[in-house]
Amino acid sequence: MMEEFVGLEERLAFKFSDYSLLNRALTHRSYLNENPIDSIEDNERLEFLGDAVLDFIVGSYLYHRFPEMDEGELTSLRAALVRAKTLAMFAKQLDLGQFIRLGLGEAENGGRERTPILCATFEAVIGAIYLDSGIQQVEPIVTRLIGPALEEIMAESLHKDAKSEFQVWAQAKFNITPRYKVIKTEGPDHAKVFTTRVVVGDEVWGEGSGGSKQRAAQAAAAQAMKRVESL
Repeated sequence: MMEEFVGLEERLAFKFSDYSLLNRALTHRSYLNENPIDSIEDNERLEFLGDAVLDFIVGSYLYHRFPEMDEGELTSLRAALVRAKTLAMFAKQLDLGQFIRLGLGEAENGGRERTPILCATFEAVIGAIYLDSGIQQVEPIVTRLIGPALEEIMAESLHKDAKSEFQVWAQAKFNITPRYKVIKTEGPDHAKVFTTRVVVGDEVWGEGSGGSKQRAAQAAAAQAMKRVESL
């Protein structure tokens, strides 16, 4: 099993101690459906863990990289760096698609190039590295990838105005304008934190917090766009 992962380990600049974690991270549920006795578990639990690890590492990176930036813009930058499109780009840079274990039908339908699958697998691999060797080993891998992506995002202002981006999508998809509702206000008058929810029709699409209602709404829209891109 180790030999088949050598190419991926070289791209990651990381060597696994427990290859069962990497094997699970690369196993899509479509493969497990067709080969129920070949693998213990698909990668969805590792995807969940990797998502949280990425949020933390990217948030910490941005916090230290931009000490004067307010939380609203930090939130928008983080959302741009961990959205499905960006994570799928990282997966392509690692040539992750060739290593994913897919069912025959999914593979024949171009699954190795699909953004949701690439994004989920990248998150699962990050979760596997975290379980294998801890956060200290994950950080350099993530920061090496996000550095160039961050420069492009900031140069083209790709993290700006998530509200407008989500409104365009919602109106095109449902012919409905998103509504924003403050659901919680905390803190003293001089340092209030607002939590806002964005709703399309009767469905909640995102939630976010910030030091102003506008920042909270942008954070909620950024979360909504992350969900959109994973569909």
